[in-house]
Amino acid sequence: MASETHTERDEQAHGHHHIGHVLPMKILVGVFVALLCLTVITVLAAQVHFGSKAANLAIAMLIATVKASLVVLYFMHIRYDRLFHTVLFLSGVLAAALFVGFALMDRGQYEDTVIWDEARPPMIAPRSP
Repeated sequence: MASETHTERDEQAHGHHHIGHVLPMKILVGVFVALLCLTVITVLAAQVHFGSKAANLAIAMLIATVKASLVVLYFMHIRYDRLFHTVLFLSGVLAAALFVGFALMDRGQYEDTVIWDEARPPMIAPRSP
């Protein structure tokens, strides 16, 4: 008598595919509203000076990180995916964050030497003699 149990490997071999996790509309609308609110907060925060450029940057990056996390978790379905895929994605995000962080570390060394003259904005082509 043959075994009646089917494994996931058997289903994949026969071409049976599973549909991904489907989110309820209530969650999708909630995430959308949260993203809209965070966008409004981003615009309002850009108009306020928080004491230093570092504080302004930190607040902007914090808001952007929360927004990106919502998109990744719910719209890219990472919240309901396998742990391996989550680890892969987070390692890529960590690598990008380290790259940007290391690139910004020496910002204080050259920021004061950048000269911006309001009377003479940068030109696209050299001046004619």
